[in-house]
Amino acid sequence: MRIRPITPELLVTELTGRLADGAARAGADGGRLRVGVDGAPAAGPDELAAALVDPLRAAGRPVLHVRAADFLRPASLRFEHGRTNPDSYYEGWVDEAGLRREVLDPAGRGGSGLLLPSLWDAAADRASRARHVDLPTGGVVLVSGALLLGGGLPFDVSVHVELSPAALRRRTDPGQEWTLPAFDRYAEEVAPASFADVVVRADDRRRPALVEPDPAG
Repeated sequence: MRIRPITPELLVTELTGRLADGAARAGADGGRLRVGVDGAPAAGPDELAAALVDPLRAAGRPVLHVRAADFLRPASLRFEHGRTNPDSYYEGWVDEAGLRREVLDPAGRGGSGLLLPSLWDAAADRASRARHVDLPTGGVVLVSGALLLGGGLPFDVSVHVELSPAALRRRTDPGQEWTLPAFDRYAEEVAPASFADVVVRADDRRRPALVEPDPAG
């Protein structure tokens, strides 16, 4: 593999082109492009997904950005073993069944296209009461958040924003340091950087890099 330095602006431009082309192909097949933007909160997956919305729309692609943080399970389930249990965070915070049912399956080939932008208001600990959004065929749904890959969620394109262990620890908010063992486990058990379609190294937000196959390989 090779590491190609890239500016944040060019990263968005290149990803936009790739996703717009993929959405066109998905639309021709009666579907929408389902994109997972994965990474620890310190890596900024939500920010990267948000940065893609306007460029994709400018490229003629309808877009919906869905945050996994809006698809958490109720507090009674998340905090069953305490509020700072890394195993619970790793295994059961995100309502993956809800993401499938309300976002990814309807966005797939032959799906209704009626997507729910949020399911659960974690602050109020109740249903968000959001209304469904109609995403036309050929559109793009960006699902961003942590620990999204390796669990069978049906993404058509997976983007993993990677931090070195040192950068992850340095950039994680002190109040969230209890989650670090979950990301260590994720790196060891899932190894998302080994199979994601796009891997972005983001130890320095100002100087990201793309991890690409060696052209000679």
